[in-house]
Amino acid sequence: MSKLLSRDDYQKMAADLSPRTQLFIDGRFVPALSGKTFDRISPRDGRVIAQVAEGDAADVDVAVASARRAFEKGSWSQMPPARRKRVLLALADKMREHRNELALLETLDMGKPIRDAFAVDVMSAANAIQWHAEAIDKVYDEVAPTGPDALGLITREPIGVVAAVVPWNFPMLMAAWKLGPALAAGNSVIVKPAEQSPLSMLRIAELAAEAGLPDGVLNVVPGFGPTAGKALGLHMDVDCVAFTGSGEVGKLFLQYSGQSNMKRVWLEAGGKTPNIVLADAPDLEKAAQHAAMGIFFNQGEVCTAASRLVVQESIREELVERIIRIGETMMPGDPLDPATAMGAIVDESQMKRVLGYIEKGRAEGATLRLGGEQVRRNEGGFYIAPTVFDNVRNDMTIAQEEIFGPVLSVIAVKDAEEAVKVANDTAYGLAACIWTRDIRQAHRMARAVKAGSVWVNCWDGGDMTMPFGGFKQSGNGRDKSLHAMEKYTEMKATWIDLS
Repeated sequence: MSKLLSRDDYQKMAADLSPRTQLFIDGRFVPALSGKTFDRISPRDGRVIAQVAEGDAADVDVAVASARRAFEKGSWSQMPPARRKRVLLALADKMREHRNELALLETLDMGKPIRDAFAVDVMSAANAIQWHAEAIDKVYDEVAPTGPDALGLITREPIGVVAAVVPWNFPMLMAAWKLGPALAAGNSVIVKPAEQSPLSMLRIAELAAEAGLPDGVLNVVPGFGPTAGKALGLHMDVDCVAFTGSGEVGKLFLQYSGQSNMKRVWLEAGGKTPNIVLADAPDLEKAAQHAAMGIFFNQGEVCTAASRLVVQESIREELVERIIRIGETMMPGDPLDPATAMGAIVDESQMKRVLGYIEKGRAEGATLRLGGEQVRRNEGGFYIAPTVFDNVRNDMTIAQEEIFGPVLSVIAVKDAEEAVKVANDTAYGLAACIWTRDIRQAHRMARAVKAGSVWVNCWDGGDMTMPFGGFKQSGNGRDKSLHAMEKYTEMKATWIDLS
């Protein structure tokens, strides 16, 4: 089944679904050594959809030992590049083949609309695996410029055992951004999915084995951050941690590295994206559409969510009115309905957190123009209406802290210079948008804004060829593009004396 199905079809699939729920270690599914499980509660309706094995430090030890054996054996790390490529291409094909099943798992697990899980999550994740697979036998090492009496080789080797700790907002895609380059480089990988969304990654591990990935090369250990995540961070035989999530947890992984073996730690730790719209924006309706999508897509649970609308005062009211009209058409619906544009917040805790920020916005004097409340209360799930705050100051809590919900803060500025100052007045630096018809001004502002990605006259531009990562406390290292492989390899210089 390769096309989007109907709501009734997805409901029937959900009723018959038997998701994988055990740990995946050394090529097979196994229970947690402790025997513990935890409930996966669907944010769609508050029902328990699975009981998932709860991995902890003991299970991490087993997974790391399996990954290390596989790496040292060389069944993957020493496999000829063209063969590694074929295996990863087969995995990408299998993900597309099981597109509806994977999309359903994603939607039931974390509440996003099925049409987004189908068209964005599964396909983008498969494309990420395919893109890095195709690069495997096209990336060359270097020969240094030397005289005739020496040969200088500059080579990259797989780093070893990689721990990928991934978030719940895009469970497949964030995993694929790490799995693609890490596996392409020849490493063994242990994935610790977020406890809110482990189901799709467990299925992908099974598909990877079917595609020909050797046992032990990919292990999946569901569990909680303070146990399984911490154990990976402190493990003396893990060579690298790649993490996407909150800054608070990212800083813990830096500490774990210093307390253990100084493992490489690569972080993507969120953002507070400024969406700068100047009076000469070339298309105000397009700017409004992108502003609405930039904060309401995926329920605002996006690290690059355009949560700060930094708009020139002369067009503020017109732009806000347009965004409100669009937001009114994006009210949450059943995530299994392909017509739904906005789904459920991932769990009750996150819903309460977002509602708490909305109350702070009111208390600090911002003007609520749209939403601001829980909706669909009778469904048993966790839904918040698209929310717009006007008359926000950049020093307000809702303008400074990452809410990770559908809450837009509108900040008026007088000109481009003030807009850049407001944009940079944050601890984050992941992404920024600039809307102007003046290409010279756009270029100057893009240089001045401190962010890893700058999108001009759009939100979320780019493809797999463009590196993705942040400045400041948004993290370090880059996902996507060939630069992602740098995180999962060691550079070696070999000097051969020929005299």
